[in-house]
Amino acid sequence: MKLDTYLFFDGNCEQAIKFYERCLGGRIEAIMRYEGSPAEQEVPAEWRNRVMHACLMVGDRMLMASDCPPGRFDRPQGFSVSLAVAEPAEAERAFNALADGGKITMPMGTTFWSARFGMLVDKFGIPWMVNCQQAA
Repeated sequence: MKLDTYLFFDGNCEQAIKFYERCLGGRIEAIMRYEGSPAEQEVPAEWRNRVMHACLMVGDRMLMASDCPPGRFDRPQGFSVSLAVAEPAEAERAFNALADGGKITMPMGTTFWSARFGMLVDKFGIPWMVNCQQAA
């Protein structure tokens, strides 16, 4: 069994998934649009170029996302995307990249459980926790 993350956006999914690709060193596997799909007629014409489904591979995990149909978007709350990083320098790099244009809610620092840990809400409103566990 695998557990992956699916994020919803209010019309800026393509911007977000490309941002995450740069920040996380991932690889976009797919960006499918409403246009040309069976759902094309279910959205207004101005939405047809929006993202119906996107997949970003980060290591061996998949981050998936889409634009919500008009009127169905709710601001993300009650969760964080957790990013586990092996090296402190990489944790700092990823944290700073994700924080660009966003809001840091817990600055990156050393904790009793982690060599580096920080929390932020990125410029797309997605909450993140970046964690670099201490060496055993």
